[in-house]
Amino acid sequence: MTEPSLSQKEFIAKEKQHKKQVRICRGMLLVLLLALWELCAELGMIDSFIFSSPVKIWGCFVKMAGDGSIFLHIGITLLETLASFFLVVVIGVGAAVALWASRSLSEILEPYLVMMNSLPKSALAPLLIVWLGNNMKTIVVAAVSVAVFGSILTLHTGFAQTDPDKIRLIRSLGGTKKDILTKVLIPSSVPLIISNMKVNVGLCLVGVIIGEFLSAKAGLGYLIIYASQVFSCEYRLIRKHRRKANAQHF
Repeated sequence: MTEPSLSQKEFIAKEKQHKKQVRICRGMLLVLLLALWELCAELGMIDSFIFSSPVKIWGCFVKMAGDGSIFLHIGITLLETLASFFLVVVIGVGAAVALWASRSLSEILEPYLVMMNSLPKSALAPLLIVWLGNNMKTIVVAAVSVAVFGSILTLHTGFAQTDPDKIRLIRSLGGTKKDILTKVLIPSSVPLIISNMKVNVGLCLVGVIIGEFLSAKAGLGYLIIYASQVFSCEYRLIRKHRRKANAQHF
Protein backbone atom coordinates (compact mmCIF):
# COMPACT_ATOMS: atom_id res chain seq x y z
CA MET A 1 0.00 0.00 0.00
CA THR A 2 1.23 3.49 -0.84
CA GLU A 3 1.51 6.09 1.87
CA PRO A 4 -1.19 8.79 1.73
CA SER A 5 0.01 12.13 0.48
CA LEU A 6 0.29 15.21 2.65
CA SER A 7 -2.95 16.66 1.26
CA GLN A 8 -4.78 13.40 1.99
CA LYS A 9 -3.47 13.38 5.55
CA GLU A 10 -4.60 16.97 6.01
CA PHE A 11 -8.04 16.12 4.63
CA ILE A 12 -8.37 13.11 6.97
CA ALA A 13 -7.26 15.22 9.94
CA LYS A 14 -9.81 17.93 9.07
CA GLU A 15 -12.59 15.34 8.78
CA LYS A 16 -11.71 13.85 12.18
CA GLN A 17 -11.62 17.32 13.72
CA HIS A 18 -14.99 18.17 12.15
CA LYS A 19 -16.60 14.97 13.48
CA LYS A 20 -15.16 15.65 16.92
CA GLN A 21 -16.56 19.19 16.92
CA VAL A 22 -19.98 17.92 15.82
CA ARG A 23 -20.05 15.37 18.68
CA ILE A 24 -19.04 18.02 21.21
CA CYS A 25 -21.68 20.48 19.94
CA ARG A 26 -24.36 17.80 20.07
CA GLY A 27 -23.48 16.98 23.66
CA MET A 28 -23.36 20.64 24.68
CA LEU A 29 -26.74 21.31 23.05
CA LEU A 30 -28.30 18.38 24.91
CA VAL A 31 -26.84 19.54 28.23
CA LEU A 32 -28.03 23.11 27.56
CA LEU A 33 -31.58 22.00 26.80
CA LEU A 34 -31.75 19.80 29.91
CA ALA A 35 -30.33 22.58 32.08
CA LEU A 36 -32.83 25.09 30.66
CA TRP A 37 -35.68 22.66 31.26
CA GLU A 38 -34.61 22.09 34.88
CA LEU A 39 -34.10 25.79 35.50
CA CYS A 40 -37.56 26.67 34.18
CA ALA A 41 -39.09 23.99 36.43
CA GLU A 42 -37.17 25.21 39.50
CA LEU A 43 -38.09 28.87 38.92
CA GLY A 44 -41.75 28.04 38.37
CA MET A 45 -41.75 29.22 34.78
CA ILE A 46 -43.36 25.89 33.87
CA ASP A 47 -45.52 23.62 36.02
CA SER A 48 -43.16 20.81 37.06
CA PHE A 49 -46.16 18.57 37.84
CA ILE A 50 -47.29 18.73 34.20
CA PHE A 51 -43.97 19.13 32.38
CA SER A 52 -41.83 17.31 34.98
CA SER A 53 -38.07 17.98 35.04
CA PRO A 54 -34.86 16.08 34.22
CA VAL A 55 -34.11 15.50 37.92
CA LYS A 56 -37.57 14.02 38.57
CA ILE A 57 -37.36 11.87 35.45
CA TRP A 58 -33.94 10.59 36.48
CA GLY A 59 -35.21 9.84 39.99
CA CYS A 60 -38.14 7.87 38.57
CA PHE A 61 -35.80 5.95 36.26
CA VAL A 62 -33.45 5.08 39.13
CA LYS A 63 -36.41 3.89 41.22
CA MET A 64 -37.73 1.66 38.42
CA ALA A 65 -34.23 0.43 37.63
CA GLY A 66 -33.86 -0.57 41.27
CA ASP A 67 -36.76 -3.02 41.10
CA GLY A 68 -35.98 -3.99 37.48
CA SER A 69 -39.41 -3.04 36.12
CA ILE A 70 -38.10 -0.52 33.58
CA PHE A 71 -35.82 -3.11 31.99
CA LEU A 72 -38.72 -5.54 31.67
CA HIS A 73 -40.82 -2.98 29.81
CA ILE A 74 -37.91 -1.83 27.62
CA GLY A 75 -37.02 -5.44 26.79
CA ILE A 76 -40.58 -6.31 25.73
CA THR A 77 -40.90 -3.21 23.54
CA LEU A 78 -37.46 -3.86 22.03
CA LEU A 79 -38.34 -7.48 21.26
CA GLU A 80 -41.60 -6.48 19.58
CA THR A 81 -39.84 -3.72 17.61
CA LEU A 82 -37.09 -6.06 16.35
CA ALA A 83 -39.62 -8.75 15.38
CA SER A 84 -41.77 -6.27 13.45
CA PHE A 85 -38.68 -4.66 11.86
CA PHE A 86 -37.45 -8.05 10.61
CA LEU A 87 -40.86 -8.83 9.12
CA VAL A 88 -41.09 -5.40 7.46
CA VAL A 89 -37.66 -5.82 5.84
CA VAL A 90 -38.41 -9.32 4.56
CA ILE A 91 -41.93 -8.53 3.35
CA GLY A 92 -40.93 -5.13 1.94
CA VAL A 93 -37.97 -6.37 -0.10
CA GLY A 94 -39.78 -9.54 -1.21
CA ALA A 95 -42.93 -7.70 -2.30
CA ALA A 96 -40.95 -4.96 -4.06
CA VAL A 97 -38.97 -7.59 -6.01
CA ALA A 98 -42.22 -9.35 -6.96
CA LEU A 99 -43.73 -6.07 -8.20
CA TRP A 100 -40.55 -5.30 -10.17
CA ALA A 101 -40.58 -8.77 -11.72
CA SER A 102 -44.21 -8.53 -12.87
CA ARG A 103 -45.37 -5.33 -14.55
CA SER A 104 -48.99 -6.50 -14.53
CA LEU A 105 -48.91 -7.29 -10.82
CA SER A 106 -47.38 -3.87 -10.13
CA GLU A 107 -50.04 -2.01 -12.10
CA ILE A 108 -52.83 -3.98 -10.41
CA LEU A 109 -51.63 -3.66 -6.81
CA GLU A 110 -50.09 -0.17 -6.77
CA PRO A 111 -53.34 1.79 -6.10
CA TYR A 112 -54.25 -0.61 -3.29
CA LEU A 113 -50.81 -0.23 -1.73
CA VAL A 114 -51.14 3.56 -1.88
CA MET A 115 -54.57 3.34 -0.27
CA MET A 116 -53.35 1.01 2.50
CA ASN A 117 -50.34 3.24 3.15
CA SER A 118 -52.59 6.29 3.56
CA LEU A 119 -54.95 4.65 6.05
CA PRO A 120 -54.61 5.77 9.70
CA LYS A 121 -52.98 2.72 11.27
CA SER A 122 -54.22 3.59 14.77
CA ALA A 123 -57.75 2.98 13.47
CA LEU A 124 -56.79 -0.58 12.49
CA ALA A 125 -55.52 -1.50 15.96
CA PRO A 126 -58.97 -2.19 17.51
CA LEU A 127 -59.83 -4.42 14.54
CA LEU A 128 -56.56 -6.32 14.98
CA ILE A 129 -57.47 -6.95 18.64
CA VAL A 130 -60.80 -8.44 17.53
CA TRP A 131 -59.16 -10.56 14.83
CA LEU A 132 -56.00 -11.72 16.63
CA GLY A 133 -56.77 -11.26 20.32
CA ASN A 134 -55.11 -9.31 23.10
CA ASN A 135 -51.51 -10.57 22.75
CA MET A 136 -48.05 -9.79 21.41
CA LYS A 137 -49.01 -11.00 17.93
CA THR A 138 -51.47 -8.13 17.63
CA ILE A 139 -48.81 -5.58 18.59
CA VAL A 140 -46.30 -6.95 16.05
CA VAL A 141 -48.91 -6.97 13.26
CA ALA A 142 -49.90 -3.39 14.14
CA ALA A 143 -46.26 -2.30 13.92
CA VAL A 144 -45.79 -4.10 10.60
CA SER A 145 -48.90 -2.43 9.17
CA VAL A 146 -47.46 1.00 9.99
CA ALA A 147 -44.25 0.52 7.99
CA VAL A 148 -44.68 -2.23 5.42
CA PHE A 149 -46.79 -0.51 2.75
CA GLY A 150 -44.62 2.58 2.57
CA SER A 151 -41.54 0.36 2.48
CA ILE A 152 -42.89 -1.62 -0.48
CA LEU A 153 -43.76 1.52 -2.43
CA THR A 154 -40.38 3.17 -1.74
CA LEU A 155 -38.36 0.09 -2.70
CA HIS A 156 -40.44 -0.60 -5.78
CA THR A 157 -39.95 2.97 -6.99
CA GLY A 158 -36.22 2.65 -6.40
CA PHE A 159 -36.04 -0.69 -8.21
CA ALA A 160 -37.90 0.78 -11.19
CA GLN A 161 -35.29 3.54 -11.45
CA THR A 162 -32.35 1.14 -11.76
CA ASP A 163 -29.90 2.13 -14.51
CA PRO A 164 -31.50 0.78 -17.73
CA ASP A 165 -28.14 0.64 -19.52
CA LYS A 166 -26.86 -1.94 -17.06
CA ILE A 167 -30.01 -3.99 -17.52
CA ARG A 168 -29.67 -3.87 -21.30
CA LEU A 169 -26.02 -4.93 -20.97
CA ILE A 170 -26.95 -8.00 -18.93
CA ARG A 171 -29.68 -8.92 -21.45
CA SER A 172 -27.35 -8.43 -24.42
CA LEU A 173 -24.97 -10.92 -22.81
CA GLY A 174 -27.76 -13.48 -22.51
CA GLY A 175 -28.59 -12.83 -18.86
CA THR A 176 -31.97 -13.70 -17.36
CA LYS A 177 -34.17 -11.75 -14.95
CA LYS A 178 -32.50 -13.63 -12.13
CA ASP A 179 -29.10 -12.35 -13.30
CA ILE A 180 -30.45 -8.79 -13.49
CA LEU A 181 -31.86 -9.14 -9.98
CA THR A 182 -28.73 -10.57 -8.37
CA LYS A 183 -26.05 -8.70 -10.34
CA VAL A 184 -27.62 -5.28 -10.97
CA LEU A 185 -30.84 -4.59 -9.08
CA ILE A 186 -29.98 -5.71 -5.53
CA PRO A 187 -26.32 -4.50 -5.50
CA SER A 188 -27.24 -1.06 -6.86
CA SER A 189 -30.18 -0.76 -4.45
CA VAL A 190 -28.24 -1.53 -1.25
CA PRO A 191 -28.03 2.18 -0.22
CA LEU A 192 -31.77 2.54 -0.81
CA ILE A 193 -32.55 -0.59 1.21
CA ILE A 194 -30.35 0.58 4.11
CA SER A 195 -31.93 4.04 4.03
CA ASN A 196 -35.37 2.46 4.02
CA MET A 197 -34.41 0.26 6.97
CA LYS A 198 -33.37 3.34 8.98
CA VAL A 199 -36.83 4.83 8.47
CA ASN A 200 -38.57 1.53 9.22
CA VAL A 201 -36.91 1.16 12.63
CA GLY A 202 -38.60 4.34 13.83
CA LEU A 203 -41.92 3.45 12.23
CA CYS A 204 -41.89 0.00 13.80
CA LEU A 205 -41.27 1.52 17.22
CA VAL A 206 -44.19 3.90 16.68
CA GLY A 207 -46.38 0.98 15.60
CA VAL A 208 -45.39 -1.05 18.65
CA ILE A 209 -46.22 1.84 20.98
CA ILE A 210 -49.61 2.26 19.26
CA GLY A 211 -50.28 -1.45 19.68
CA GLU A 212 -49.23 -1.37 23.33
CA PHE A 213 -51.61 1.53 23.97
CA LEU A 214 -54.52 -0.80 23.20
CA SER A 215 -53.28 -4.34 23.71
CA ALA A 216 -50.50 -4.85 26.24
CA LYS A 217 -49.81 -5.82 29.82
CA ALA A 218 -46.20 -4.63 29.66
CA GLY A 219 -44.00 -2.40 27.50
CA LEU A 220 -43.30 1.29 27.11
CA GLY A 221 -46.71 1.94 25.54
CA TYR A 222 -48.36 0.27 28.52
CA LEU A 223 -46.28 2.45 30.85
CA ILE A 224 -47.38 5.59 29.00
CA ILE A 225 -51.07 4.68 29.32
CA TYR A 226 -50.63 3.72 32.97
CA ALA A 227 -48.80 6.97 33.73
CA SER A 228 -51.45 9.04 31.94
CA GLN A 229 -54.19 7.41 34.02
CA VAL A 230 -52.31 8.01 37.27
CA PHE A 231 -51.60 11.60 36.17
CA SER A 232 -55.29 12.21 35.43
CA CYS A 233 -56.33 10.99 38.88
CA GLU A 234 -53.68 13.02 40.69
CA TYR A 235 -54.40 16.12 38.60
CA ARG A 236 -58.11 15.93 39.43
CA LEU A 237 -57.28 15.65 43.12
CA ILE A 238 -54.94 18.65 42.93
CA ARG A 239 -57.56 20.76 41.15
CA LYS A 240 -60.14 19.74 43.75
CA HIS A 241 -57.84 20.77 46.61
CA ARG A 242 -57.06 24.07 44.87
CA ARG A 243 -60.76 24.85 44.47
CA LYS A 244 -61.35 24.12 48.16
CA ALA A 245 -58.40 26.33 49.15
CA ASN A 246 -59.67 29.18 46.97
CA ALA A 247 -63.19 28.86 48.41
CA GLN A 248 -61.88 28.97 51.98
CA HIS A 249 -59.71 31.98 51.11
CA PHE A 250 -62.68 33.96 49.83
